[in-house]
Amino acid sequence: MSDPFDLGQSGAGQDRASDGRAAFAADAPYLDALNDEQRLAVVALEGPVLVLAGAGTGKTRVLITRLAHILALGRAFPGQILAVTFTNKAAREMFDRVGDLIGGSADGLWLGTFHAICSRILRRHGERIGLDPGFTILDSDDQLRTLKQVMAEANIDEKRWPARGLLAVIQRWKDQGLGPDKVPAGRDAEYLQGRAVELYRAYQARLKAVSAVDFGDLLLHCLTLFLAHEDVLADFQRRWRYILVDEYQDANVAQYLWLRLLAQGGGNLCCVGDDDQSIYGWRGAEVGNILRFEKDFPGAQVVRLERNYRSTGHILGAASGLIANNEGRFGKTLWTEAEAGARVKLRGIWDGEEEARLIAEEIEALHAHKHNLNEIAILVRAGAQTREFEERFVSVAIPYRVVGGLRFYERQEIRDAVAYLRVINQPGDDLAFERIINLPRRGIGATSLRVMHQLARARGIPLATAAEQLVDSDELSSPARNGLKGLLGLFAAWRALAEAAPPAEIVEAVLDQSGYLRMWRNGKSADAPGRVENLNEFVTALAEFDSLGEFLDHVSLVMEHDQSTESEAVSLMTLHAAKGLEFDIVFLPGWEEGLFPHQRALDENGHKGLEEERRLAYVGMTRGRKQVHISYAANRRLFNQWQSAIPSRFVDELPDEHVERHTSLGLYGGAGAAGFQRTARAKVRRAKRPGDAAKPAEGVEQASTIQVGDRVFHQKFGYGKVTDIDVDKLEIAFDKAGSKKVMDSFVEPA
Repeated sequence: MSDPFDLGQSGAGQDRASDGRAAFAADAPYLDALNDEQRLAVVALEGPVLVLAGAGTGKTRVLITRLAHILALGRAFPGQILAVTFTNKAAREMFDRVGDLIGGSADGLWLGTFHAICSRILRRHGERIGLDPGFTILDSDDQLRTLKQVMAEANIDEKRWPARGLLAVIQRWKDQGLGPDKVPAGRDAEYLQGRAVELYRAYQARLKAVSAVDFGDLLLHCLTLFLAHEDVLADFQRRWRYILVDEYQDANVAQYLWLRLLAQGGGNLCCVGDDDQSIYGWRGAEVGNILRFEKDFPGAQVVRLERNYRSTGHILGAASGLIANNEGRFGKTLWTEAEAGARVKLRGIWDGEEEARLIAEEIEALHAHKHNLNEIAILVRAGAQTREFEERFVSVAIPYRVVGGLRFYERQEIRDAVAYLRVINQPGDDLAFERIINLPRRGIGATSLRVMHQLARARGIPLATAAEQLVDSDELSSPARNGLKGLLGLFAAWRALAEAAPPAEIVEAVLDQSGYLRMWRNGKSADAPGRVENLNEFVTALAEFDSLGEFLDHVSLVMEHDQSTESEAVSLMTLHAAKGLEFDIVFLPGWEEGLFPHQRALDENGHKGLEEERRLAYVGMTRGRKQVHISYAANRRLFNQWQSAIPSRFVDELPDEHVERHTSLGLYGGAGAAGFQRTARAKVRRAKRPGDAAKPAEGVEQASTIQVGDRVFHQKFGYGKVTDIDVDKLEIAFDKAGSKKVMDSFVEPA
């Protein structure tokens, strides 16, 4: 394979090669397949260029064709081009397709992910900053293990300050291009009582001592190299005459700084992205990078790709009307020459269970009319939402696959919770008992577990029985005996509870009294809140069963369902996992305030979080080619309690001319196809469960007597003061829950 630092031929050979490429490019057959805007993005080869590529507008084709065009014209040799992608798969696809377009090999291209490119640079020049060129790149498990060692040496109680949480803080700093000495004063106060930077510095020293780096270091060390050694930076600035970047809206601060340094050389930087599809702020992506492109690179040319080749006119019209409510965007409107197609279907439903049933029935009807299940997807905002659909699909034999994640009952936290229930139901279940014996931590380590196994094998008894016999002996350490005695006492209490209480009440007691739910609530990792949501949904699942045994049999049957045996299957995934995919028919359930937009995003990031949630809704809608179905429920069950909900604000923002609204009889004032009236929503009374109270009847809504400044009471959020009124929506500053928007029918005068 050719040396990536080889700039190609020279002299007469180079001239002949350039003449040949120019002759080939004169015809440029690859340009004939482009529309006018795509062609402009390909042939604009001088200076900085930002290609704003809307969903389904042919972004990948433009990027690949531009790269091929540079090579075909002889404007640069492969070794003089840097092309950065976000995945290795995209890099491989780009390399192959460029070769096909130019009718030859593209060997020598610097083509890969940010991390891969930086790794190659550091292997060559890392010694300049004291980095061993043979450094090891640690995976996430090794990172965590190393950080735990550092924390132990600093006498940090990991039960109180989990290593995973500190690692998330360190990775966030690295994504921002901040080494230990550059973290602003006071920034570390958010974790470990101001010792986070100290431990960050110790962690970096440990990595250096063992000649290792983590993924965040690859960008950080490369930035350090470029800033400390201008000759190295200048060499790469001269070398790369053209820089191309895919998915620029997903770049974090460190990646942005790295690109800006390199682009100060030749200035021929082309970034392709879509500000309306920036949905990864939670993992460091900064939409501001793309919004300030013209300021960062004066004289930049902005090319908008707005012609969509994927979706029908009504889908594009609804999605464009929604995203137009965002303030932080360049602004573009997708259009298509395809037919208008069916309007986006919007349905209001009584509760989450009915939502899953109706969507399953709709999918069965579509399949009966010869729609391929592979072209149908359900996109949810939170992973916990998949549970109701999975169970419904299993019961009616609709094949499905969970894309980009595990099925509900395969998730770690759900397996752990099920293991607790298995031990309650069957004390001799050794596998389940061993799984949760030290989860959360109770001081029962590998040595204590080995002693229990030895006794169990010697006497032919279950592991739990062996544990009972050991708690009063000196075979185990004092911490292990105390932890084991506490756990066995809990199991005895839970079994007594199981004789009279329903399964949902049992699992609530287990999650609370074991400390397992508290462990995840206190977790600082990015996935901890999602795991808490899944556990809440797990409690909801048990409310449908009369006994633990019945539920555990059900779980076994669900887990027996094999996703891989079906040739056709409905795709079930989160909206984040759906980025880059497309389907003929897309279902978007759960469009309710607090669920979508997600309350956590609003609480943590305010207006910025709201705009990212709206971009996520836009991404979901533009995954659909022919049909998009949106639904929201008036009631959802959380932790075995029914809670009322109001439609997402995004529902109000969908333009009427592109939407067909349906609302269940009596729901929010709707009557079947009569639809959902935004300015005349009927009152919805909260019930502990839908079966306990009649559904709201149709009728004329009475004017609310509540006024701004009134004190009110809400069954979920408690007492609060009304700060604003919008028709039948109240903005209330609750004493303990903060500011919330609720329907006026959910509150009563205090």
